[in-house]
Amino acid sequence: MAEDTELDNLWDEDVPEEDDDDATEEPTRVELLRMRADRKQVPLRIDKFLMVRVPGATRNKLQQSIEDGHTLVNGEIVKPNYKVKGGDEIVVYDTRRIESTEVIPQDIPLDIVYEDDDLMVINKKPGMVVHPGCGNYTGTLVNALAYYLKTDKEASALPRVGLVHRIDKNTSGLILIAKTEQAMTHLAAQFKKHTVYRRYIALVWGNIEEDEGTVIANIGRNLRFRKIMAAFPEGDYGKEAITHYKVLERFNYVTLLELRLETGRTHQIRVHMKYKGHPLFNDDTYGGDTIVKGTVFTKYKQFVENCFKILPRHALHAKELGFTHPTTGQWIQFNSELPDDIGQVIEKWRTYTSGMTKQLKEML
Repeated sequence: MAEDTELDNLWDEDVPEEDDDDATEEPTRVELLRMRADRKQVPLRIDKFLMVRVPGATRNKLQQSIEDGHTLVNGEIVKPNYKVKGGDEIVVYDTRRIESTEVIPQDIPLDIVYEDDDLMVINKKPGMVVHPGCGNYTGTLVNALAYYLKTDKEASALPRVGLVHRIDKNTSGLILIAKTEQAMTHLAAQFKKHTVYRRYIALVWGNIEEDEGTVIANIGRNLRFRKIMAAFPEGDYGKEAITHYKVLERFNYVTLLELRLETGRTHQIRVHMKYKGHPLFNDDTYGGDTIVKGTVFTKYKQFVENCFKILPRHALHAKELGFTHPTTGQWIQFNSELPDDIGQVIEKWRTYTSGMTKQLKEML
C-alpha cells in the first residue's frame, strides 16, 4: 500500500469521471466528508462537532471553512456557531486549486481489445496506474494513451476526454476509453444509469456458504483512516453500493467468485468482500495479505506464502465489459482472459484441494 498515492487508493473499481471544465486556474470543491448526525445527537456547535471527524483539522480552519461557505447543513450554508441536531446532513468540502499538469507521451505497449473512431477497450495489466498523480507522473495508462493517440508525440495538457471509468492499480482487466466528446458524454451517462455490464473474477478468503447473493452496504471513507474505504450498512453515511456475487468454485479455504457491479464506488468489491468477512486474497489494504482461513500446519503456511509470491497483488480481474455503442446504438460486449498470476494461483488451490480430498478418502 505504501507505494500507492492517495488518489490511486481512492479510485473506484468502476466510476465515471465527473464533468470538468478546461480551466486550470479556478479552484474546485472536492467533497471531503458527508454524513448524517445520529438522531440522538445532543446539540453541539458545528466546529466542535467536526473537530473529531475531519482528520488533521484545527478549529480555526474549520471555522474559516464554514464562514467561506464550504460546509453545508441540510444543503444550506451555516455559521460556525450553528448547533448540529439529530438527523442533520452535513457536507464538508475541501477547496484546492487545479494545477496545469503535463502528460508525457510514453511508448508503453497497450493490449487493445477493440478500437474504432469513438472508443477503445484496453486490457490493463496489473501494476499499471491508470492516471498520473502524485508519485506516478509516468508509466501510467494515460501516458501510454497520449503516445498512442497523438502523432507529434509531444507533451500535452492533461486530457479532458478519455477515461470513462477507472480501475485500481493492482486490478487487471478491461477499461473503456472515449476518443471523442460525444462518446465521453454518452458512455458516462450509461455508467451513471448503471446500464453498463461489468463482470469481475475474484479469489476471496473463506468458504462462502451460499451459491450466490447480493451485498448492499453504503461505501464511504473510513472514519479513522481516510485513505481507505469502509462499508456502512446502516445510516446515510457514504454512497449506495450494490454488488452481486456467484460462487464459481470452492477450494475449502478460499472461494472463486464472479462479481457484478450494480453501482461503482471506490474499492467497491474489495470493501464489500471485507465487510462480508471474505477479503480478497492478498489484498494488503483490506486484510487479505495474511492467512485468514486454513490450518496451523507449516506446510499450509508455506503453500499460502508461495501463492502470495506468484500473485503479489489482490486477486481481482475485470473480465467482462458490455455497453451500448455511442454512435451505432448497438450493444457490444468484451471478454478478457484471466492473467497468468491469478490463473496459476487458482490452479495451485485446485491441486491443493484435490490432494486434501484424496487424503481424506484414504483415511476413510
